Amino acid sequence: MSTAREQQNIEWKESWREEYFKWICGFANAQGGRIFIGTNDDGQVVGLPNIRKLLEDLPNQVRDLMGILVEVNRHEEGGLEYLEIVVEPYPYPISYRGQYHYRSGSTKQELRGPALSTFLLQKQGKRWDGVPVPGVTAADLSAEAFGLFRQRAAKSGRVDEQVLHDSDEALLDNLNLLDGDYLKRAAVLLFHPNPEKFVTGAYVKIGFFATDDDLRYQDEVHGPLLLQVERTLDLLQTKYTKAQVRYEGASRIEAAPFPTAALREALLNALAHKDYSGGTPVQISVYEDRLQFWNDGHLPDSWTVENLLRKHPSKPFNPDVANTLFRAGYIESWGRGTLKMLNECRAAHLPAPRFYFEASGFVVAFTEYSASYWQDKGVRADLVPVLLYAGQHGSITNTLVQQQLSVSKPTATRYLSELEKGGWLQKSGKTGVGTQYMLLDS
Repeated sequence: MSTAREQQNIEWKESWREEYFKWICGFANAQGGRIFIGTNDDGQVVGLPNIRKLLEDLPNQVRDLMGILVEVNRHEEGGLEYLEIVVEPYPYPISYRGQYHYRSGSTKQELRGPALSTFLLQKQGKRWDGVPVPGVTAADLSAEAFGLFRQRAAKSGRVDEQVLHDSDEALLDNLNLLDGDYLKRAAVLLFHPNPEKFVTGAYVKIGFFATDDDLRYQDEVHGPLLLQVERTLDLLQTKYTKAQVRYEGASRIEAAPFPTAALREALLNALAHKDYSGGTPVQISVYEDRLQFWNDGHLPDSWTVENLLRKHPSKPFNPDVANTLFRAGYIESWGRGTLKMLNECRAAHLPAPRFYFEASGFVVAFTEYSASYWQDKGVRADLVPVLLYAGQHGSITNTLVQQQLSVSKPTATRYLSELEKGGWLQKSGKTGVGTQYMLLDS
Protein backbone atom coordinates (compact mmCIF):
# COMPACT_ATOMS: atom_id res chain seq x y z
CA MET A 1 0.00 0.00 0.00
CA SER A 2 1.15 3.55 -0.71
CA THR A 3 2.09 5.66 2.29
CA ALA A 4 0.74 8.85 0.69
CA ARG A 5 -1.92 10.80 2.54
CA GLU A 6 -5.60 10.38 1.82
CA GLN A 7 -6.66 12.40 -1.20
CA GLN A 8 -9.61 13.36 -3.39
CA ASN A 9 -10.37 9.79 -4.53
CA ILE A 10 -8.95 7.59 -1.74
CA GLU A 11 -10.13 6.87 1.81
CA TRP A 12 -8.52 4.53 4.35
CA LYS A 13 -10.45 2.85 7.19
CA GLU A 14 -9.26 0.30 9.75
CA SER A 15 -12.59 -1.54 10.02
CA TRP A 16 -16.02 -1.44 8.39
CA ARG A 17 -18.78 0.72 9.85
CA GLU A 18 -22.25 1.30 8.49
CA GLU A 19 -21.61 5.06 8.28
CA TYR A 20 -19.15 4.37 5.47
CA PHE A 21 -22.11 3.87 3.15
CA LYS A 22 -22.23 7.70 3.24
CA TRP A 23 -18.68 7.81 1.87
CA ILE A 24 -19.67 5.47 -0.96
CA CYS A 25 -22.60 7.79 -1.71
CA GLY A 26 -20.24 10.79 -1.65
CA PHE A 27 -17.82 9.20 -4.09
CA ALA A 28 -20.66 8.20 -6.45
CA ASN A 29 -21.94 11.79 -6.51
CA ALA A 30 -18.47 13.25 -7.11
CA GLN A 31 -15.62 11.85 -9.24
CA GLY A 32 -15.70 8.31 -7.89
CA GLY A 33 -13.02 6.80 -5.67
CA ARG A 34 -11.74 3.88 -3.65
CA ILE A 35 -12.17 2.98 0.03
CA PHE A 36 -9.64 0.61 1.58
CA ILE A 37 -10.94 -1.27 4.61
CA GLY A 38 -8.28 -2.80 6.88
CA THR A 39 -5.71 0.05 6.60
CA ASN A 40 -4.76 2.78 9.03
CA ASP A 41 -4.58 6.54 8.36
CA ASP A 42 -1.06 6.17 6.97
CA GLY A 43 -2.12 3.57 4.42
CA GLN A 44 -0.48 0.69 6.28
CA VAL A 45 -2.34 -2.62 6.16
CA VAL A 46 -3.57 -3.70 9.61
CA GLY A 47 -5.82 -6.57 8.50
CA LEU A 48 -9.57 -7.23 8.48
CA PRO A 49 -10.96 -10.21 10.43
CA ASN A 50 -14.41 -10.56 8.82
CA ILE A 51 -13.32 -10.03 5.25
CA ARG A 52 -15.16 -12.96 3.62
CA LYS A 53 -18.55 -11.92 4.95
CA LEU A 54 -18.00 -8.28 3.88
CA LEU A 55 -16.83 -9.45 0.48
CA GLU A 56 -20.21 -11.13 -0.03
CA ASP A 57 -22.50 -8.65 1.77
CA LEU A 58 -21.25 -5.21 0.77
CA PRO A 59 -22.08 -5.29 -2.98
CA ASN A 60 -25.65 -6.38 -2.26
CA GLN A 61 -26.14 -3.86 0.56
CA VAL A 62 -24.90 -0.98 -1.60
CA ARG A 63 -27.21 -2.07 -4.40
CA ASP A 64 -30.22 -2.30 -2.09
CA LEU A 65 -29.54 0.98 -0.24
CA MET A 66 -28.46 3.20 -3.15
CA GLY A 67 -29.32 1.39 -6.34
CA ILE A 68 -25.75 1.38 -7.62
CA LEU A 69 -23.09 -1.26 -8.21
CA VAL A 70 -19.64 -1.19 -6.59
CA GLU A 71 -16.67 -3.46 -7.08
CA VAL A 72 -15.34 -5.08 -3.87
CA ASN A 73 -11.90 -6.68 -4.11
CA ARG A 74 -9.89 -8.71 -1.61
CA HIS A 75 -6.14 -7.99 -1.30
CA GLU A 76 -3.34 -9.37 0.85
CA GLU A 77 -0.07 -7.83 2.05
CA GLY A 78 2.37 -9.26 4.56
CA GLY A 79 -0.07 -12.05 5.41
CA LEU A 80 -2.82 -9.50 6.24
CA GLU A 81 -6.04 -9.20 4.24
CA TYR A 82 -7.85 -5.98 3.37
CA LEU A 83 -10.72 -4.87 1.12
CA GLU A 84 -10.83 -2.36 -1.70
CA ILE A 85 -14.24 -0.84 -2.58
CA VAL A 86 -14.20 0.77 -6.02
CA VAL A 87 -16.94 3.39 -6.59
CA GLU A 88 -17.60 4.76 -10.07
CA PRO A 89 -18.95 8.31 -10.57
CA TYR A 90 -22.65 8.38 -11.48
CA PRO A 91 -24.25 10.84 -13.93
CA TYR A 92 -27.42 11.13 -11.82
CA PRO A 93 -27.92 11.96 -8.10
CA ILE A 94 -27.36 9.12 -5.62
CA SER A 95 -28.95 9.21 -2.17
CA TYR A 96 -28.43 7.13 0.95
CA ARG A 97 -31.53 6.89 3.17
CA GLY A 98 -32.84 10.12 1.64
CA GLN A 99 -29.58 12.02 2.16
CA TYR A 100 -27.24 13.28 -0.55
CA HIS A 101 -23.53 13.13 0.26
CA TYR A 102 -20.65 14.54 -1.75
CA ARG A 103 -16.89 14.04 -1.70
CA SER A 104 -15.03 17.37 -1.86
CA GLY A 105 -11.26 17.37 -1.51
CA SER A 106 -10.45 14.88 1.26
CA THR A 107 -13.71 15.41 3.17
CA LYS A 108 -17.33 14.31 2.83
CA GLN A 109 -20.28 16.62 3.29
CA GLU A 110 -24.03 16.18 3.32
CA LEU A 111 -25.64 18.46 0.76
CA ARG A 112 -28.51 20.58 2.03
CA GLY A 113 -30.39 23.74 1.07
CA PRO A 114 -28.88 25.80 -1.78
CA ALA A 115 -25.91 23.43 -2.13
CA LEU A 116 -28.28 20.50 -2.71
CA SER A 117 -30.35 22.50 -5.21
CA THR A 118 -27.22 23.40 -7.17
CA PHE A 119 -26.00 19.80 -7.12
CA LEU A 120 -29.32 18.41 -8.37
CA LEU A 121 -29.41 21.00 -11.17
CA GLN A 122 -25.90 20.15 -12.29
CA LYS A 123 -26.72 16.44 -12.39
CA GLN A 124 -29.55 17.37 -14.78
CA GLY A 125 -27.09 19.23 -16.99
CA LYS A 126 -28.29 22.65 -15.78
CA ARG A 127 -26.75 25.46 -13.79
CA TRP A 128 -28.35 27.80 -11.27
CA ASP A 129 -28.43 30.74 -13.69
CA GLY A 130 -30.04 28.60 -16.39
CA VAL A 131 -33.28 27.90 -14.48
CA PRO A 132 -36.38 29.46 -16.13
CA VAL A 133 -38.29 32.25 -14.33
CA PRO A 134 -42.06 32.33 -14.96
CA GLY A 135 -44.00 35.58 -15.13
CA VAL A 136 -41.23 37.76 -16.63
CA THR A 137 -40.96 38.85 -20.27
CA ALA A 138 -38.49 40.84 -22.33
CA ALA A 139 -40.82 43.85 -22.02
CA ASP A 140 -40.20 43.88 -18.25
CA LEU A 141 -36.44 44.34 -18.69
CA SER A 142 -34.38 47.54 -18.59
CA ALA A 143 -34.02 49.52 -21.82
CA GLU A 144 -30.91 51.17 -20.35
CA ALA A 145 -29.28 47.77 -19.72
CA PHE A 146 -30.06 46.62 -23.27
CA GLY A 147 -28.62 49.89 -24.61
CA LEU A 148 -25.40 49.45 -22.65
CA PHE A 149 -25.05 45.85 -23.82
CA ARG A 150 -25.57 46.78 -27.48
CA GLN A 151 -23.06 49.60 -27.22
CA ARG A 152 -20.36 47.45 -25.64
CA ALA A 153 -21.06 44.38 -27.80
CA ALA A 154 -20.75 46.48 -30.96
CA LYS A 155 -17.35 47.67 -29.76
CA SER A 156 -16.20 44.17 -28.79
CA GLY A 157 -17.25 42.60 -32.11
CA ARG A 158 -18.40 39.44 -30.31
CA VAL A 159 -22.04 39.66 -31.41
CA ASP A 160 -23.20 39.77 -35.02
CA GLU A 161 -24.10 43.34 -35.94
CA GLN A 162 -27.47 42.26 -37.37
CA VAL A 163 -28.43 40.67 -34.03
CA LEU A 164 -27.71 43.94 -32.23
CA HIS A 165 -30.31 45.66 -34.40
CA ASP A 166 -32.91 42.96 -33.77
CA SER A 167 -35.58 42.96 -31.04
CA ASP A 168 -34.73 42.54 -27.34
CA GLU A 169 -36.30 39.09 -27.31
CA ALA A 170 -34.29 38.00 -30.35
CA LEU A 171 -31.13 39.30 -28.67
CA LEU A 172 -31.91 37.30 -25.53
CA ASP A 173 -32.45 34.19 -27.65
CA ASN A 174 -29.11 34.74 -29.40
CA LEU A 175 -27.40 34.98 -26.00
CA ASN A 176 -29.04 31.69 -24.91
CA LEU A 177 -30.93 33.48 -22.16
CA LEU A 178 -34.29 31.90 -23.03
CA ASP A 179 -35.59 28.48 -22.00
CA GLY A 180 -38.54 27.89 -24.28
CA ASP A 181 -41.01 30.69 -23.57
CA TYR A 182 -39.32 31.67 -20.29
CA LEU A 183 -36.43 33.95 -19.42
CA LYS A 184 -33.57 32.33 -17.55
CA ARG A 185 -32.39 33.59 -14.18
CA ALA A 186 -29.30 34.97 -15.94
CA ALA A 187 -31.49 37.26 -18.08
CA VAL A 188 -33.27 38.56 -14.97
CA LEU A 189 -29.95 39.20 -13.20
CA LEU A 190 -28.38 40.95 -16.16
CA PHE A 191 -31.26 43.03 -17.52
CA HIS A 192 -34.12 43.35 -15.02
CA PRO A 193 -34.39 46.79 -13.34
CA ASN A 194 -34.94 45.07 -9.97
CA PRO A 195 -33.34 41.59 -10.00
CA GLU A 196 -33.67 41.42 -6.20
CA LYS A 197 -37.39 40.88 -6.70
CA PHE A 198 -36.43 37.39 -7.90
CA VAL A 199 -32.93 36.85 -6.43
CA THR A 200 -32.19 37.92 -2.87
CA GLY A 201 -28.86 39.71 -2.45
CA ALA A 202 -28.34 40.45 -6.16
CA TYR A 203 -26.49 43.72 -5.53
CA VAL A 204 -23.10 45.12 -4.51
CA LYS A 205 -22.25 46.67 -1.13
CA ILE A 206 -19.24 48.98 -0.71
CA GLY A 207 -17.85 50.29 2.59
CA PHE A 208 -14.89 52.44 3.63
CA PHE A 209 -13.27 51.28 6.87
CA ALA A 210 -10.79 53.14 9.07
CA THR A 211 -10.29 49.82 10.89
CA ASP A 212 -12.06 46.48 10.65
CA ASP A 213 -14.70 47.60 13.17
CA ASP A 214 -14.87 51.30 12.19
CA LEU A 215 -17.09 51.76 9.11
CA ARG A 216 -16.99 55.40 8.01
CA TYR A 217 -19.41 55.36 5.06
CA GLN A 218 -21.02 52.91 2.64
CA ASP A 219 -23.04 52.56 -0.57
CA GLU A 220 -25.20 49.92 -2.22
CA VAL A 221 -25.38 49.41 -5.97
CA HIS A 222 -28.68 47.96 -7.20
CA GLY A 223 -30.31 47.39 -10.60
CA PRO A 224 -29.39 45.25 -13.62
CA LEU A 225 -26.11 43.45 -13.21
CA LEU A 226 -24.74 45.05 -16.40
CA LEU A 227 -25.28 48.50 -14.89
CA GLN A 228 -23.94 47.40 -11.50
CA VAL A 229 -20.54 46.90 -13.13
CA GLU A 230 -20.31 50.47 -14.40
CA ARG A 231 -21.80 52.11 -11.30
CA THR A 232 -19.61 50.15 -8.88
CA LEU A 233 -16.40 50.98 -10.74
CA ASP A 234 -17.42 54.64 -10.90
CA LEU A 235 -17.97 54.74 -7.13
CA LEU A 236 -14.64 53.04 -6.45
CA GLN A 237 -12.77 55.55 -8.61
CA THR A 238 -14.57 58.75 -7.59
CA LYS A 239 -15.45 58.20 -3.92
CA TYR A 240 -13.55 55.29 -2.37
CA THR A 241 -9.97 55.56 -3.64
CA LYS A 242 -7.74 58.63 -3.68
CA ALA A 243 -5.66 59.34 -6.76
CA GLN A 244 -1.93 59.61 -6.15
CA VAL A 245 -0.33 62.74 -7.64
CA ARG A 246 3.13 62.84 -9.16
CA TYR A 247 4.92 65.26 -11.48
CA GLU A 248 6.85 64.58 -14.65
CA GLY A 249 8.53 67.85 -15.48
CA ALA A 250 5.80 70.48 -15.47
CA SER A 251 3.03 67.93 -15.95
CA ARG A 252 0.80 66.91 -13.04
CA ILE A 253 -0.21 63.23 -13.28
CA GLU A 254 -2.92 61.57 -11.18
CA ALA A 255 -2.80 57.79 -10.86
CA ALA A 256 -5.31 55.51 -9.13
CA PRO A 257 -3.83 53.58 -6.17
CA PHE A 258 -4.92 50.30 -7.77
CA PRO A 259 -5.06 49.59 -11.53
CA THR A 260 -8.59 50.12 -12.84
CA ALA A 261 -8.26 47.07 -15.09
CA ALA A 262 -7.42 44.86 -12.08
CA LEU A 263 -10.37 46.15 -10.05
CA ARG A 264 -12.71 45.68 -13.01
CA GLU A 265 -11.50 42.09 -13.40
CA ALA A 266 -11.99 41.36 -9.68
CA LEU A 267 -15.52 42.79 -9.75
CA LEU A 268 -16.49 40.87 -12.88
CA ASN A 269 -15.10 37.64 -11.42
CA ALA A 270 -17.13 38.19 -8.26
CA LEU A 271 -20.34 38.78 -10.22
CA ALA A 272 -19.85 35.91 -12.69
CA HIS A 273 -18.72 33.31 -10.14
CA LYS A 274 -20.94 34.22 -7.21
CA ASP A 275 -23.35 31.61 -5.83
CA TYR A 276 -26.52 33.72 -5.98
CA SER A 277 -28.51 31.08 -4.11
CA GLY A 278 -26.71 32.19 -0.92
CA GLY A 279 -28.66 35.47 -0.81
CA THR A 280 -25.66 37.62 0.16
CA PRO A 281 -24.43 40.61 -1.90
CA VAL A 282 -20.93 41.03 -3.27
CA GLN A 283 -19.06 43.04 -0.63
CA ILE A 284 -16.17 45.44 -1.29
CA SER A 285 -14.22 46.65 1.75
CA VAL A 286 -11.97 49.65 1.19
CA TYR A 287 -9.25 50.78 3.60
CA GLU A 288 -6.62 53.51 3.47
CA ASP A 289 -4.02 51.24 1.88
CA ARG A 290 -5.91 48.13 0.78
CA LEU A 291 -9.12 46.95 -0.88
CA GLN A 292 -10.82 43.55 -1.00
CA PHE A 293 -13.69 41.89 -2.86
CA TRP A 294 -15.75 39.15 -1.17
CA ASN A 295 -18.36 37.02 -2.86
CA ASP A 296 -20.38 33.98 -1.83
CA GLY A 297 -18.54 31.61 -4.15
CA HIS A 298 -16.17 28.66 -4.34
CA LEU A 299 -13.68 27.05 -6.71
CA PRO A 300 -14.51 24.17 -9.07
CA ASP A 301 -14.12 20.67 -7.64
CA SER A 302 -10.50 19.59 -7.05
CA TRP A 303 -9.20 23.13 -7.70
CA THR A 304 -7.05 25.07 -5.25
CA VAL A 305 -6.00 28.72 -5.21
CA GLU A 306 -2.78 27.64 -6.95
CA ASN A 307 -4.81 26.88 -10.10
CA LEU A 308 -5.65 30.60 -10.31
CA LEU A 309 -1.99 31.63 -10.35
CA ARG A 310 -1.27 29.95 -13.69
CA LYS A 311 -3.09 29.50 -17.01
CA HIS A 312 -6.29 27.57 -16.34
CA PRO A 313 -9.57 26.73 -18.10
CA SER A 314 -12.57 28.98 -17.63
CA LYS A 315 -15.20 27.30 -15.43
CA PRO A 316 -17.69 30.01 -14.42
CA PHE A 317 -20.22 29.12 -11.74
CA ASN A 318 -22.83 31.02 -13.81
CA PRO A 319 -21.97 30.24 -17.45
CA ASP A 320 -24.94 32.13 -18.97
CA VAL A 321 -24.06 35.27 -17.01
CA ALA A 322 -20.39 34.88 -17.94
CA ASN A 323 -21.21 34.37 -21.62
CA THR A 324 -23.19 37.62 -21.77
CA LEU A 325 -20.42 39.53 -19.99
CA PHE A 326 -17.97 38.04 -22.51
CA ARG A 327 -20.12 39.06 -25.50
CA ALA A 328 -20.23 42.59 -24.07
CA GLY A 329 -16.43 42.64 -23.95
CA TYR A 330 -16.23 42.75 -20.17
CA ILE A 331 -14.39 39.48 -19.60
CA GLU A 332 -12.26 36.95 -21.43
CA SER A 333 -13.38 33.36 -21.90
CA TRP A 334 -10.10 31.60 -21.23
CA GLY A 335 -9.67 31.90 -17.49
CA ARG A 336 -7.14 34.74 -17.72
CA GLY A 337 -8.82 37.10 -15.27
CA THR A 338 -6.64 36.26 -12.27
CA LEU A 339 -3.47 36.40 -14.41
CA LYS A 340 -4.55 39.82 -15.67
CA MET A 341 -4.92 41.06 -12.08
CA LEU A 342 -1.43 39.76 -11.25
CA ASN A 343 0.12 41.40 -14.33
CA GLU A 344 -1.65 44.72 -13.80
CA CYS A 345 -0.44 44.94 -10.20
CA ARG A 346 3.08 43.96 -11.17
CA ALA A 347 3.18 46.66 -13.86
CA ALA A 348 1.99 49.24 -11.30
CA HIS A 349 4.72 48.18 -8.78
CA LEU A 350 2.13 46.82 -6.35
CA PRO A 351 2.12 43.58 -4.34
CA ALA A 352 0.45 40.66 -6.08
CA PRO A 353 -3.25 40.37 -5.16
CA ARG A 354 -4.11 37.59 -2.71
CA PHE A 355 -6.79 34.98 -3.41
CA TYR A 356 -8.20 33.09 -0.43
CA PHE A 357 -11.34 31.84 1.33
CA GLU A 358 -12.87 33.60 4.32
CA ALA A 359 -16.30 33.39 6.00
CA SER A 360 -17.61 30.81 3.51
CA GLY A 361 -16.74 33.02 0.57
CA PHE A 362 -13.95 33.87 -1.85
CA VAL A 363 -11.74 36.95 -1.40
CA VAL A 364 -9.55 38.91 -3.81
CA ALA A 365 -7.42 41.38 -1.82
CA PHE A 366 -5.33 44.26 -3.19
CA THR A 367 -2.86 46.22 -1.09
CA GLU A 368 -0.25 48.95 -1.41
CA TYR A 369 3.32 48.87 -0.23
CA SER A 370 3.23 50.73 3.10
CA ALA A 371 5.19 50.84 6.33
CA SER A 372 2.61 48.65 8.06
CA TYR A 373 2.65 46.20 5.12
CA TRP A 374 6.40 45.60 5.51
CA GLN A 375 6.36 45.61 9.29
CA ASP A 376 3.62 42.96 9.25
CA LYS A 377 6.03 40.83 7.23
CA GLY A 378 8.68 41.20 9.92
CA VAL A 379 10.93 43.76 8.22
CA ARG A 380 12.87 45.94 10.67
CA ALA A 381 11.66 49.56 10.84
CA ASP A 382 14.92 51.17 9.66
CA LEU A 383 14.90 49.00 6.51
CA VAL A 384 11.31 49.77 5.55
CA PRO A 385 12.09 53.07 3.70
CA VAL A 386 14.41 51.16 1.37
CA LEU A 387 11.63 48.76 0.40
CA LEU A 388 9.08 51.57 0.09
CA TYR A 389 11.31 53.38 -2.41
CA ALA A 390 11.99 50.17 -4.34
CA GLY A 391 8.27 49.39 -4.37
CA GLN A 392 7.36 52.81 -5.74
CA HIS A 393 10.08 52.94 -8.39
CA GLY A 394 10.67 49.24 -9.10
CA SER A 395 14.33 49.28 -7.99
CA ILE A 396 16.89 51.11 -5.84
CA THR A 397 20.68 51.60 -5.84
CA ASN A 398 23.28 52.04 -3.11
CA THR A 399 23.60 55.73 -3.98
CA LEU A 400 19.85 56.25 -3.69
CA VAL A 401 19.79 54.56 -0.27
CA GLN A 402 22.47 56.99 0.89
CA GLN A 403 20.51 59.96 -0.45
CA GLN A 404 17.05 58.89 0.69
CA LEU A 405 18.06 57.80 4.21
CA SER A 406 21.01 60.16 4.75
CA VAL A 407 23.31 57.28 5.67
CA SER A 408 26.92 56.42 4.80
CA LYS A 409 27.87 54.10 1.97
CA PRO A 410 28.85 51.23 4.34
CA THR A 411 25.47 51.52 6.09
CA ALA A 412 23.64 51.54 2.75
CA THR A 413 25.64 48.48 1.67
CA ARG A 414 24.72 46.70 4.91
CA TYR A 415 21.00 47.54 4.50
CA LEU A 416 20.91 46.26 0.93
CA SER A 417 22.83 43.10 1.81
CA GLU A 418 20.46 42.35 4.69
CA LEU A 419 17.38 42.85 2.51
CA GLU A 420 18.90 40.71 -0.24
CA LYS A 421 19.61 37.88 2.21
CA GLY A 422 16.07 38.22 3.59
CA GLY A 423 14.64 37.57 0.13
CA TRP A 424 13.10 41.03 -0.34
CA LEU A 425 15.56 42.43 -2.91
CA GLN A 426 17.45 40.86 -5.80
CA LYS A 427 20.65 42.29 -7.27
CA SER A 428 20.43 43.13 -10.97
CA GLY A 429 23.38 43.74 -13.28
CA LYS A 430 27.09 43.83 -12.55
CA THR A 431 28.36 44.55 -9.07
CA GLY A 432 29.66 48.09 -8.70
CA VAL A 433 28.50 51.69 -8.97
CA GLY A 434 24.91 51.85 -10.19
CA THR A 435 24.03 48.25 -9.34
CA GLN A 436 20.26 48.01 -9.05
CA TYR A 437 18.27 46.04 -6.48
CA MET A 438 14.85 44.86 -7.65
CA LEU A 439 11.93 44.24 -5.31
CA LEU A 440 11.02 40.53 -5.09
CA ASP A 441 7.82 40.60 -3.01
CA SER A 442 5.37 40.88 -5.92
